[in-house]
Amino acid sequence: MSCERVPVAVFEDSKAASVAVARRIAEIMRAKAAEGKNAVLGLATGHTPVAVYAELIRLHKEEGLDFSNVVTFNLDEYWPIAPSVMQSYWAWMHEHLFNHVNVKPENIHIPPGEVKEAEIAKLCRQYEHNITKAGGIDLQILGIGLSGHIGFNEPGSARDSRTRRIVLDRVTRKAAASDFFGEENVPSMAITMGVGTILDAREICLLAFGEHKASIVQRSVEGEINATIAATYLQKHPNAKFYLDDAAAARLTRFETPWEMGSCQWDDMLERHAVIWLARKVNKAVLRLTDEDYVEHGLGELRARGGAYDINLKVFRYLMNTITGWPAGKSKKRRVLIFSPHPDDDVICMAGTMTRLVEQGHEVHVAYMVSGYLSVFDHDVSRYADFVREFNKIFGVMPEQSATIEQHIDKFLKQKRPGDIDTTEIQSLKGLIRRAEAIDAAKYCGIEESRCHFLDMPFYNTGKVQKLSIGEADISAVRKVLETVKPDMIFAAGDLSDPHGTHRLCGEAGFIALDQYLAAGNAKPELWLYRGAWQEWSPEQISMAVPLSPDELKSKRFAIFRHQSQKDRAMFPGPFDSREFWQRAEERNISTAKLYDDLGLPEYHAMEAFAVWPLKRPANHDQQMTKI
Repeated sequence: MSCERVPVAVFEDSKAASVAVARRIAEIMRAKAAEGKNAVLGLATGHTPVAVYAELIRLHKEEGLDFSNVVTFNLDEYWPIAPSVMQSYWAWMHEHLFNHVNVKPENIHIPPGEVKEAEIAKLCRQYEHNITKAGGIDLQILGIGLSGHIGFNEPGSARDSRTRRIVLDRVTRKAAASDFFGEENVPSMAITMGVGTILDAREICLLAFGEHKASIVQRSVEGEINATIAATYLQKHPNAKFYLDDAAAARLTRFETPWEMGSCQWDDMLERHAVIWLARKVNKAVLRLTDEDYVEHGLGELRARGGAYDINLKVFRYLMNTITGWPAGKSKKRRVLIFSPHPDDDVICMAGTMTRLVEQGHEVHVAYMVSGYLSVFDHDVSRYADFVREFNKIFGVMPEQSATIEQHIDKFLKQKRPGDIDTTEIQSLKGLIRRAEAIDAAKYCGIEESRCHFLDMPFYNTGKVQKLSIGEADISAVRKVLETVKPDMIFAAGDLSDPHGTHRLCGEAGFIALDQYLAAGNAKPELWLYRGAWQEWSPEQISMAVPLSPDELKSKRFAIFRHQSQKDRAMFPGPFDSREFWQRAEERNISTAKLYDDLGLPEYHAMEAFAVWPLKRPANHDQQMTKI
């Protein structure tokens, strides 16, 4: 029996889900065109629907999808904000869709972000009137906020609310902080369609991707309808559907505890997941679980596969075998390549293991995939410019070029507004700051500077939080370092919840490049995935756990401190964890060790955890909508 109160489709990745939504939109557009009518679309902004719009653009350019009969209404817009500001949803929609298709400008409707306060109520009523005049919305695209908001309908929004101005809550503003280069720069208000306006749409497609959305998705899909989570109102809509990737669906009952829904298709990972879940639920070590524990907590089917003793022992032995102080083995010296999306992900997530690999005589390389300049504060640039200026005075060095650059920095930063794109010179200087910090941190871990590779992947270099799609130059940069190092082992980021999407794009380029590398006849390396900056692996996913002593964990902290521009305050901390990255890493490493201890395994101070690729994915992906 399903616990889901609204139709849900789960796809292997966000791209597959986005393509499915885009094709549904195209179906409606073509059907309406055949009837000689307009297709009225409700559109959303943000990171989530980017791939939907990319597919619609492809359909337009390659398959002739016609937008001339399309009328659009956007969900929301910040207030006050000018359309020319790059963070405005007006600018966002034109950049990601409208400028690339043949939609008529007069058919585009976006809530007014520049309207005077006295005119807001009137223009909101006009927005509602325009939707009605257009015949109502045929299909509405939605994302979901971490507080469960749809549009900007924050907790407490009424079921019958209409288009209006609303005050944004702290969670929403923190989630938007990366786009505005700081929470303090995010507008405190917005104009949004109301819940009632959204529910009037004839069809609704809500998209949610990533681990950080899993909890709110579960509450929205399986929880009771309540005003604190506006997305729960979709449960009563006659044609609302959730489109999820594996990560966003992870907390749904059919993935989290599928045995509660009936018979399961058991495999080794699900078996481990169930045993660990049971041990934590009854607060016992794995080897102390009894047949009665299994039966009383809905796992009688699993117990029947071999009995508590044998199952306990199998899972215990697996977990024991994940623990190793020799992450590259003892048999031979190996070439190890660590891919670090940003210049500090390597030390945040695996500095202890990096140091251990070097100490054990392995040849360790680090490939820093993007420059990371977006995460450098302007005051750090000014500080380095001041240093160069004073250095030149003390040593009598005053080359004309240096003076010109210093003047440019002073002039630009003085007039720079929050969110303005840096000039090429300042981007380069910020990148140089991060590069120097990365080299310093790597050296602290024992890695030679000559083994630090800076890929500077082009997709990142937009000057904005929103990145380009992965291109051939990005893939080529990754493949080049693979061909240079010819690694026996690869460590790469498996933490895809960063708020700016860089990890996900780096991962995409990395897998494509690795496939090309292998197709060229190169030996297949082991591939291990690390986490720690944003979350940690669940215990059933861990394939290797490297213990760290208190001194080793302290040393890891000092390696992270080498990234001085990221110390004390990160530019993009994420919406739900304001701690510094060294604090997050330590807490997660200590918690992993504590979990192993609670499960009855040897007690260590801390552990860095890794999962071997490929991970086993949930089995019931949907290529079409699942009808509940």
